[in-house]
Amino acid sequence: MTEEKFVFTSLARKRIFTVIGIGIVLLVVGMLLLSGGVGIDEPEHTRIYPEDIHHDHPQFEHVDWTYRVIKNLWHNNIFFVGIAIIGVFFIAFNYVAWAGWSAAIKRIPESFGYFLPVGAVLTILTFIAFNHEIFHWTHGYLTDPDDPRYDELIAGKSGYLNVGFFLVRTIIYFALWILVWYMLRKFSLAEDLEGGVTYYNKSIVWSALFLVIFGVTSSTSAWDWTLSIDPHFFSTMFGWYVLASWLISGLATITLIVLFLKDAGYLPYVSQHHLHDLGKFMFAFSIFWTYIWFAQFLLIYYANIPEESVYFVERLKADAYTPIFFFNLIINFLIPFLVLMTRDAKRQGIILKVVAIAILIGHWSDFYLMMTPGILGPHGGFDYLFFFVELGMTMIFAGIFAFCVLFGLSKASLIAKNHPMLEESTHHHVY
Repeated sequence: MTEEKFVFTSLARKRIFTVIGIGIVLLVVGMLLLSGGVGIDEPEHTRIYPEDIHHDHPQFEHVDWTYRVIKNLWHNNIFFVGIAIIGVFFIAFNYVAWAGWSAAIKRIPESFGYFLPVGAVLTILTFIAFNHEIFHWTHGYLTDPDDPRYDELIAGKSGYLNVGFFLVRTIIYFALWILVWYMLRKFSLAEDLEGGVTYYNKSIVWSALFLVIFGVTSSTSAWDWTLSIDPHFFSTMFGWYVLASWLISGLATITLIVLFLKDAGYLPYVSQHHLHDLGKFMFAFSIFWTYIWFAQFLLIYYANIPEESVYFVERLKADAYTPIFFFNLIINFLIPFLVLMTRDAKRQGIILKVVAIAILIGHWSDFYLMMTPGILGPHGGFDYLFFFVELGMTMIFAGIFAFCVLFGLSKASLIAKNHPMLEESTHHHVY
């Protein structure tokens, strides 16, 4: 196979920096509006919670405008970290499965790992700087029996939920993920130079190791970074739920980049059959996410245990979040399910682009719904400031992620030219 190089042109860089710049401007405008008191506790807003919701976050009564900015920083960072690690996960499970079809596109998810060091730094620094604003359990008075604000339930979790152990776990997650990504990338590039199956076999071993690591850390990181925002909530399915949301978002991102590269004249070995498989992945895991969502919701609804049901009550019955709750279901299930049901739809680039973009919007909203009520309480929800604060922060992170990925793509051949399964991939055919 001839080598194909991706050129990260000055025009592409300029467009990315333009997106980041627009995002910064929107965010600054939003922050100025918030700091001036716009959008905070305005009388015309009907963002109330039903009486059966009891909150213990002190910021719910006096929400400072900075909480919204901090929440968006954490929300977007965790969302894009998830997409980045799914790139490594995609490579790993294809190696372990001895899958040949994906060899022609493996360099795309492989480049996602370039965002992981950025995400690691942002995650650690954000937690150190703003842990009280994001996580209620970090307040020391909650575990002090002599304090009137003592919380027996949170105190019972303090062996796991404490600032020091949280930081250690977060560092371990990123250290393990980045190490495996680095080794897989190293083997992949060495394979380009030397050929043979030595590096392929090593990649299988490291991929199998990663699947064991990720099987544990995908859940524990979800508990730490997302579930513990609502420290009174219990759900044994939450780790799978976050993994499903990350996974479908990562698959949508891979599909989008493949399509954009093909539109730019790259990836000549990628055919409609590869697109069909990517479409099947998006279709299947949208259904999988819906299954996890419904199973978690149904079990909690049926049991009606207050510590569990309050999580859905504050999202389903509150004026601030009810529209997002149903929007989440429609865009994350109905659109992929109905649009990608036919065989031809999975082979049409324009359809796959529309569905992939819808999935990314939908699962960004899913993470919004997971995090915002626990941080902002009744002061969250979509409003006109959303187009400044939320959109601005998302554009900044999307631009940074795109820069990291395209930078990674430009550092090696777009085609893993000596991959043992590449011949199979170029002749891949879906009947």
